Amino acid sequence: MNSLQLVWKNLSQQKGNTFLSILLTAFGIAILTVLYVSSDSIEKQLDNNSKDIDLVIGAKGSPLQLILSSLYHVDNPTGNIPLTEALEIANNPLIELAVPISLGDNYKGHRIIGTDNSYLELYGLTIREGKIWNKSFQAIVGSETASKHQLKIGDEIHGAHGLSAEGHVHDDHPFVVVGILEKSNSIVDNLILCNLESVWDVHGIHHEEHDHEEHADHAHDHEHDHGSQQTDEHHGHNHSDSVHNHETESHDHDEHTDHDHSHESATKDTLATTNENHEGHAHEEEVVSREEAIAGRNDVFIKSIGQDMVKDQGLEITALLVRYRSPAAISVIPKLVNQTTNMQAASPAIETTRLFSLIGVGIDSLEILAYVIMFIAGLSIFISLYNALKQRKYDLAIMRSMGASKNKLFTLVIVEGLVITLIGGILGLLLGHLALYFITQQTSQSADFIEVFNILPKEWILILFAILVGLIASVIPAFKAYNTNISTILNDK
Repeated sequence: MNSLQLVWKNLSQQKGNTFLSILLTAFGIAILTVLYVSSDSIEKQLDNNSKDIDLVIGAKGSPLQLILSSLYHVDNPTGNIPLTEALEIANNPLIELAVPISLGDNYKGHRIIGTDNSYLELYGLTIREGKIWNKSFQAIVGSETASKHQLKIGDEIHGAHGLSAEGHVHDDHPFVVVGILEKSNSIVDNLILCNLESVWDVHGIHHEEHDHEEHADHAHDHEHDHGSQQTDEHHGHNHSDSVHNHETESHDHDEHTDHDHSHESATKDTLATTNENHEGHAHEEEVVSREEAIAGRNDVFIKSIGQDMVKDQGLEITALLVRYRSPAAISVIPKLVNQTTNMQAASPAIETTRLFSLIGVGIDSLEILAYVIMFIAGLSIFISLYNALKQRKYDLAIMRSMGASKNKLFTLVIVEGLVITLIGGILGLLLGHLALYFITQQTSQSADFIEVFNILPKEWILILFAILVGLIASVIPAFKAYNTNISTILNDK
């Protein structure tokens, strides 16, 4: 019988103590595995989601809530902000990029984000299949969303009201999947993106461009001023002059605007156009009332996002994601927003640090608990081996009398401790990853970023730590076996 067979036989003779020691070791390693994998995944997500975003501008409220809802999509927004005020901030020369987002709906727990093309630029996103939207109710989906629900190009999805999967489904406004994003290892993998107009349309908010109608109204006013009884030739001449003058004025204005605002990004121009068109015809259209927006709804938020956007003051968005052009903006833009507007500016860097300080206490406490469990496991191994030696001292003496050296007895006891902790450590890794898998399944997309089946280098260190615990716990019993006195034990027998 070789040494390993002998060790296994000795452990099987004390199944209760061996099982308890293995279980304690496994629990300690499992807790440490969950903590290390979760914290590593969270840290990566925080970096990936906010690395290119210097500031988030939104409604007054908790800055941390604003960051969590706008960047990490794990909380409800603080409200909505007027498009006109957001545009004024976006036009600041210290801002390089300002990306609008509008929240309000979800698809099976995956949030639907209304935005524009600059959102892809901000996060460095690329489209794996299909194309970006070119009209309302076209959507591109994150890689995880597409994989989880087997979505493909051309599929229709129906958003649900609010930010939970149990909300009222908008059956009359289906989205068509036109693109699927490459995996970015960020929260975007679990999102659905569409244009801003889609979000407004779903909630009955009028926003349509009226360039054509404005031109028609202008022509109608011109004809009314010059009389409806003029000849066709004279009317045509006057109409041509009017159109020519209008185009000249528009050309002069455009040149002046281009000169003054050449530094503005495409995002700001898009926002400006949408807002100006809406305000130019606010008197012609009546926005949906709050009562109509919430009719028949018993499960909506007290302050629904959709309701907030239905206001007489014009179009609204949920937040503005800002990238600075110059370091000087760090001290200027937040102060400008917080002191001169009804909005608030929150720094992702500051709020992320604050978030870590809040959850760090809990993580540290659980980590201490795991180490205490590991200590108890080591103590259990020590007691188990020490008591086993008392029961097996006659066997050890027989082994010595048959030619086994003191070193062999010492090694046998050490190996017993190592086998217990090695089995416990491997079992702990398995339990830890199974626990993480269960967590991700129970929390829908909010924890999908956790890399459940990814083994971190630190986890192998946990195995070594478990083995070290077993080694330390078995040293004293091993020395006791080493010093076995053959004659005394056999005489007592």
